[in-house]
Amino acid sequence: MINQGFSASLRDFLPEGSVEIVSEWLVNYKISLKIVRERNTKLGDYRCPSSLKGHRISVNGNMNPYSFLITLVHEMAHLLVWEKYRGKVYPHGKEWKQTYADLILEFISARVFPYDVHVVLENSLLKTKANSYGNIKLSRVLKKYDLKETGSLVEDVPDNTVFKLQNGLTFKKIRKNRIRYRCLCLENKRIYSVHPLAKVISVLN
Repeated sequence: MINQGFSASLRDFLPEGSVEIVSEWLVNYKISLKIVRERNTKLGDYRCPSSLKGHRISVNGNMNPYSFLITLVHEMAHLLVWEKYRGKVYPHGKEWKQTYADLILEFISARVFPYDVHVVLENSLLKTKANSYGNIKLSRVLKKYDLKETGSLVEDVPDNTVFKLQNGLTFKKIRKNRIRYRCLCLENKRIYSVHPLAKVISVLN
């Protein structure tokens, strides 16, 4: 039996229909789940057991419920692969991809995701990237459910616009490559390939 207070706290972050499954994971695998403030470099992480601690997963707490669940599934797949292979396979190799797909399909079958997220997830399972931002279509559809999004994205600002990102650096947008945008960093004069869905904090011209 899952502790009701424990499940209730998860409902603040997870979509309806997913809480019981996630609660069972946390209990059965004795996982320490830490919900943290937004990190610019990652959405979540998994740490395998040590002599003093068990399985540890952290997930950024600023995401919408569907993004939060997908990130948690990503890290849970790492846990299950570690349990089976003990670090003898690649972190995002075929074993991880299959495990991730199996876990996601459980939530798809339970109709946890909205139809548009459901469709993109199904189509992307065979070519899963290391995180949801590696899949532009999935990232874009997930951003529709962000409740507190403000400001523009890099793909929204015109070429030759000067803008500042969350990391504090200022860029001038040059042009689009195949997926990312070629941008000049005005602080160090280097060219960067910037993700189209990166958040723009301010536009300077």
